Amino acid sequence: MTATSLDFTGLADQAARLAAGEVTSAELTAAALGRAHASQATLNAFRHLRDEEALAEAADADRRLTAGDRAPLLGVPLAIKDDVDLTGLPTAFGCAGEFPFATADAPAVALLREAGAVIIGKTNTPELGQWPFTEGPAFGVTRNPWHPGHTPGGSSGGSAAAVASGVIAAALGSDGAGSVRIPAAWTGLVGIKPQRGRIPTDGELFHGLTVLGPLARTTEDAALLLDAAAGTPGVFRAAAAREPGKLRIGLSTRIPFTATKTRLDPVVEASVRRLAESLAGLGHEIVEVEPDYGLIGLTFLPRSLTGVRDWTLRVPDRTGLDPRTRSNAGHGRLLAGPALRLARALEPGLHRRIGSVFGRVDVLLTPTTATPPPPVGTFDGLSGWETDQAMIAACPYAWPWNVLGWPGVNVPAGLTAGGLPLGAQLLGPSHAEERLISLAAQLEEVERWPERHPEKSW
Repeated sequence: MTATSLDFTGLADQAARLAAGEVTSAELTAAALGRAHASQATLNAFRHLRDEEALAEAADADRRLTAGDRAPLLGVPLAIKDDVDLTGLPTAFGCAGEFPFATADAPAVALLREAGAVIIGKTNTPELGQWPFTEGPAFGVTRNPWHPGHTPGGSSGGSAAAVASGVIAAALGSDGAGSVRIPAAWTGLVGIKPQRGRIPTDGELFHGLTVLGPLARTTEDAALLLDAAAGTPGVFRAAAAREPGKLRIGLSTRIPFTATKTRLDPVVEASVRRLAESLAGLGHEIVEVEPDYGLIGLTFLPRSLTGVRDWTLRVPDRTGLDPRTRSNAGHGRLLAGPALRLARALEPGLHRRIGSVFGRVDVLLTPTTATPPPPVGTFDGLSGWETDQAMIAACPYAWPWNVLGWPGVNVPAGLTAGGLPLGAQLLGPSHAEERLISLAAQLEEVERWPERHPEKSW
């Protein structure tokens, strides 16, 4: 068994082979770093690679494995998004400039290290995670491994590209308006947005909108990484291994009100309805429902824009920021007072109104995005208003669950005629991750999405 023969194998499989002595962490890590460097000119998934440090950590993992240590991710190479602190590297969050090196690991990174993971690098993200495309003057363009002419999505686009291309088996992203689920949809991955607070962070991110979450090619691997990052060993992986029972699943395709011209692409709708048929074939009851979203968007903007303002205060030279970022930060300053407090105060009422749908169904099935992945450069040269209109038109479905703080899982929903991935999201009420993961794993058995992956494009 060689490391290169394990291309596109999963996190759990790699961990098992390491524990069995079939491959070493040094071999796996060197192979992952080799793939990362080889793909960088085409995919540009990484902001930083840790060659020396990762190989040293892999050697230590091999010593621990030889001594009988069986930490759940011991020796497995992973990557994290560049909005999470990792000792010895800057956290630029997609921005240009000389940021200070982190002197301590973020809580989730500390838990990944405790689980034995070898972190090979930090992945690209647009400026402050604001957009569903991963492009910017600080690092260039990150491309979709299924078709390099298209975006992998954002803002966890670097993590998605690294996993979908087979560079690594799984990666950590973050989701403040769909930023795990959208790139997972557009690269054919499982992406979990967990319950707010499930994965520990240094304080609230974007005033409660943003959580950290895993991207992987299988449900089991995403659950395994969620367990490691949340410090819940075995809980979510066990959910992936058990039947969900017969569920009542609500199919919803209506777009929440956004005051923007939006339309669900018929190709996306057909793919989501096909998944509903697959779920019905598994014995679940499918009913059409529409949650009462109301004007939830009015509570999203004060939190997101104030979060942008907060992050810009950490940027060494704000003159280098995208004009759209500076504009958003300006709006955030205006909304940081009463509007932000009102947005947070309205959350319990939104829980009751939107959550009432779960008195009728157990899980919601909706599109993750309204369109297939756009071409690279689609958002170039747009004003802030034009960018907002374009991105809302492409991605209007994910963000309400960030306001609510509840869990959602993107599952692959097939490919367009041109070979571009599509996704659907399974959404649940508070603390419903186990139910969603069990359902996703059951669906994976019939959909067999891990067998689909892009041809090497570098």
